[in-house]
Amino acid sequence: MAIIDPLALRELELGEHRTSALDRVGFGLRPFVFGARAGGDAPILNDELFALPSMVPVRKALDEEFEHYIAKHQADLPNETIGVGTSFDWQIFDRDLLYSARSRFVLAGIVNRMDRAYVAPETCGEIRLIYRLTRLNEGPVGETANSPRLPMTLNVVLRAKREKLVGPGDIAMVCKNLAQRWLATADWPQTGVDLAIRLMSPGGPLEFIEPIDVNRIETNLQIAHAPKSAVRDFRTDYLLKVFRYNVQTRAFEEAPLENQIDRDRILADDKLKADFRAWLLDTENVAKLDLGTILVPEKFLAKGAIAPTPAGFAVSDLQPAFGLMQGEGASSVFTDNDIVIALKNRGFTLQNIHSVAGFERRLNDITCSGCHQTRGIGGFHFPGVDWMAAKPSNSTVVPASPHFFGDQVRRRDILTSVRDGGLPDYSRGFSSRPQLRGSTELAGTEYEDGWGAHCYLQGPKAADNDKSFRSWTCAEGLACQVASPSTRMGMCFVKSR
Repeated sequence: MAIIDPLALRELELGEHRTSALDRVGFGLRPFVFGARAGGDAPILNDELFALPSMVPVRKALDEEFEHYIAKHQADLPNETIGVGTSFDWQIFDRDLLYSARSRFVLAGIVNRMDRAYVAPETCGEIRLIYRLTRLNEGPVGETANSPRLPMTLNVVLRAKREKLVGPGDIAMVCKNLAQRWLATADWPQTGVDLAIRLMSPGGPLEFIEPIDVNRIETNLQIAHAPKSAVRDFRTDYLLKVFRYNVQTRAFEEAPLENQIDRDRILADDKLKADFRAWLLDTENVAKLDLGTILVPEKFLAKGAIAPTPAGFAVSDLQPAFGLMQGEGASSVFTDNDIVIALKNRGFTLQNIHSVAGFERRLNDITCSGCHQTRGIGGFHFPGVDWMAAKPSNSTVVPASPHFFGDQVRRRDILTSVRDGGLPDYSRGFSSRPQLRGSTELAGTEYEDGWGAHCYLQGPKAADNDKSFRSWTCAEGLACQVASPSTRMGMCFVKSR
């Protein structure tokens, strides 16, 4: 459920072939950040973007995160240099380029997230416009060259349906109408410009998407990169932030990240720790945690997160929930017995969490940073399409991660249920393995049990296998090669002879 046709995205942003009959704003960033000078479909450059009153709080918060990251690095790793450029041990993101007229955010994809309607049912979920930071005036060279894209995305999150949305014949639009529009695109023959025009035209899924629907923006940037050296393995850190649009102040204001548990603050505050423990172990919340639909109260959340990659398969302090479980520090929140009792004392059927290890894995993958550490492309799940490449159709850039593609079966199933007037099942599996819902279309692929899929090494005795991961096997001809003996987690590769 995504728009990834490169020439369609170009038309959606630039409107090079739009006629007067299609009287609406395009999907470049300019109209969605508010306060920019009128410019039609002309791209907004980043010097203008970050000078807008609506974006000043965004720049301020990003700058503060950079300063905090550098100060922490200098305190923790005083013998490893940090700065912009390859002469440093840790190469930090170039903020001067981010805020300059030499870069802009380019539309790289549009993603339907109506599977998130459980957060706010009246909005029918979300539509996301994803933009990739790109350096300007450095055109691609050669037939297969890609444009000079930089490791940052900006995601404009819109409500899929605004209040009192009216469609043709003054009939109120409801979620099933919108779901039908998105699902119908699978059978459309159009591509490129023709596809873009039809998407925006009456009856298309983008017909009613307007700047008034903006809820927030989300940023994900590679804040620093450390090449492999004599003192460390390869490491890349990604900074994740959320900025909610305030209608009164007409600005994007720093907000907590959904389900990003503030581990350090909780572990340092005994009352907060006790409150979090009591809240999460409540039977209703255990059920929602199992389903993946839990929404952690904001008082327990952080307003920024660093996602280190690669995080690996072993439990470590690179993972956001490390320290919350017994045995991971002197001041944990949950004992193993807490979890065992919580999983037994229930009036519902568990779908995913059947063990202490399953509980811990879910704690990690409900967070933004934990999810981005799992089956991503670096720290991204949607790096996006590069329509500015010399020949976009020949581009070798993969637009999305294995996690993203693996989740499409579940998302499509939810939209189908909404379209048909059913009761959608919003549950999801773990980030490492997709929830298949009876489908076999991913069998044998990297998204389920094929080469490169995440797996759990099965022991000779079924009773010794963790109940949360017993189904994480490999396709015929492949074997689970363990990366972490302590967790028995690994990847599916060709069997050794």
